[in-house]
Amino acid sequence: MTEVLFYHLERARLESVLPELLERTLEKGWRAYVCTGAEGGVEALDDHLWTYRDESFLPHGTNGAGHPILISDRQAPKNDAANGADILFIVGGASGDASIIDGYERCVVIFDGRDDAATSDARAFWRTAAENGAAVTYWRQSERGRWEKQS
Repeated sequence: MTEVLFYHLERARLESVLPELLERTLEKGWRAYVCTGAEGGVEALDDHLWTYRDESFLPHGTNGAGHPILISDRQAPKNDAANGADILFIVGGASGDASIIDGYERCVVIFDGRDDAATSDARAFWRTAAENGAAVTYWRQSERGRWEKQS
């Protein structure tokens, strides 16, 4: 069963949250497939992951099987993820299709709570994932900036 984690951005921005989660992914020995729905999002994330922190490096690419982190503007079922990803990230307003999460160890949906359409899409994805038997959890940032599990 795929575990689905929803990260509700209210204080932080995607550019600060995603690299931390990708670092944790690599620490577990997993590969990641990142699907972004933002216009120009692939190029923006590609650039950002090269420069987000001077003392850190996240090996990634936008095509090919050799990258532990692959960034794309299209969703891919587990068997279509060119890098053999263990975890699917849905970010930047990408509308999630809960039917494609089967086979992934985990799916992480990061949505901007200041964007009504993104929030609505996340709620619909939650409902569909839960109805299909996925283990869903919701994470919200505290006043101190720590992520706290809400449900």
